[in-house]
Amino acid sequence: MPDSNGGGSLPPASQPKKKDMSMETRLLIAFLLMGAVLFLTPYFFKQPPPAPAKKADAPVTAKAPAPTPPAAAQAPVPAAAPAVPGATAADKEQTLTVDTQAYRVVFTNRGAVVKSWQLKNHKDNKGQTVDLVNGTSVSHNGYPFQIFFKDQKPTANLDQALYAVTQSPDGLSLAFDFSDGHTAARKSFEFNKERYVVKVASTVSQNGAPLPHLLAWRGGFGDQTVANPSTAEHTLFYNTSDNKLTTREAKAAKDGPVTDQGSFSFAGLEDAYFAAVFLPESGSPFEIRTLADSFPPAAGEKDVPHVGVAVGGDTNNHFRLFAGPKDTDLMKKVDPKLEQVVDWGWFWFLAKPLFVALNWVNDNWVKNFGWAIILVTVAINFLLLPLKISSLRSMKKMQALQPQITAINDRYKNVGMRDPKKAEQNQEVMDLYKKHGVNPAGGCIPMVLQIPFFIAFYKVLTVAIELRGASWLWVNDLSQPEHFFIRFLPVAMIGTQFVLQKMTPNTSMDPSQQKVMLLMPLMLGFMFYSQSSGLVLYWLTGNLVGILQQMYFNRTTVAPVIETRPSPVKKRSRN
Repeated sequence: MPDSNGGGSLPPASQPKKKDMSMETRLLIAFLLMGAVLFLTPYFFKQPPPAPAKKADAPVTAKAPAPTPPAAAQAPVPAAAPAVPGATAADKEQTLTVDTQAYRVVFTNRGAVVKSWQLKNHKDNKGQTVDLVNGTSVSHNGYPFQIFFKDQKPTANLDQALYAVTQSPDGLSLAFDFSDGHTAARKSFEFNKERYVVKVASTVSQNGAPLPHLLAWRGGFGDQTVANPSTAEHTLFYNTSDNKLTTREAKAAKDGPVTDQGSFSFAGLEDAYFAAVFLPESGSPFEIRTLADSFPPAAGEKDVPHVGVAVGGDTNNHFRLFAGPKDTDLMKKVDPKLEQVVDWGWFWFLAKPLFVALNWVNDNWVKNFGWAIILVTVAINFLLLPLKISSLRSMKKMQALQPQITAINDRYKNVGMRDPKKAEQNQEVMDLYKKHGVNPAGGCIPMVLQIPFFIAFYKVLTVAIELRGASWLWVNDLSQPEHFFIRFLPVAMIGTQFVLQKMTPNTSMDPSQQKVMLLMPLMLGFMFYSQSSGLVLYWLTGNLVGILQQMYFNRTTVAPVIETRPSPVKKRSRN
């Protein structure tokens, strides 16, 4: 019957074993005959005794093999070469540095990984050069560009191997090669002297068979000097099939790596202002894995989940890597698709023009983003002025109608919410508004219109690298809260909010409602106290413009005269 393992055939059970024994016997006879020839030949063919001179040579010949034992002891070393053909490795660990106008990147040949990736043109909150590598995480998760295998792992530990390094004369290209005769790996990095772009390639094979793998950047990313840096870190990828940017936090991978595969324009890591994204050179589908690495940010602190990423999945990965600030102008020079890295949020249709306006005013007029915020805020408030005037007129009318509204409410003060007469009360109030042309929601329009602009300003200050570190007067960084014990901008904002609240026509005669409205500035101050200085400056400027507009409106607008005679609705309600 057929052999399921080897594919051959087993001999039948009744078959005699003579043939096998005969073969063994023949081999034995052959070896015996060869031995007989070797040992018996000297007896039949005797040689003459050696000459005396040759006897003198004999000791020399006998001594000559004396150094042979060391040679024999070293024989296994050259004999090992055929067992591991093409072995390539370095004999010691070394570090190499690549310096460009944008980067200072430090590599080590142990694992062919990156120990430091500094952005020379950007400072962190401590005034040091921003390093995209989280130095706290390396003892837990290793350095960036370690190899992450999909399925089969090689026999060699490539993250600890000592790679042989080849560096180009200009210092901008590095190639790392390792082979132990069974496992072979290669990583290459090609930098640009001026731009934030690097060509990255990797290949791995085991006994000549290519191994699918990914390149990993673990343990967080970006500026670690900001408050709670892990909360701003995400993996991201842009899917060309649905033109959608997807981001994931570390908690998405708390139960294990999360894998996404498809035709992505780019994929990688980001924090609030920096990104490291891989763009496939071939345009073919590839894989991104979101990882979660928990470790303490500092000694004595609790473990915090940090996001990590692994990108690739092919046996031969080729990418262009953008690692740098999320500056739309810089990214578009690398690839127009990279502009999608900056997520302007739900109100992108306001946030993007707002950013363009701030940038233009800063570049062409004031050369300072603080003053640019003030000028753009003033412009926004004057663009909304017609709606604001309409709202203020409506509020004036509502203020004049308050005695009649109070009289209606007094007549129904003992009516419950479920009583049918409650509908009559509401109808009387609405008829009164309709008669005098008052929109009860008119007073809320300015506040409602400010909400989208507020969110758009918040988003711009969150993602626009141009405003990171931008100073104004005593404020060191408009994208961060003030660094003083008492933050003057929020305090000034609370004060101006109180003044504006007092100047605005009061549409209610209820003292309790008036007290609640006076608490609004404190609530806003509490909300804004920890927000970025640029956002507080925007709201403070809006308050100051609103005070000036309210002063002008109060002086130029005559209070409407409201007829106070009973309405027909009132008579019907008594019947």
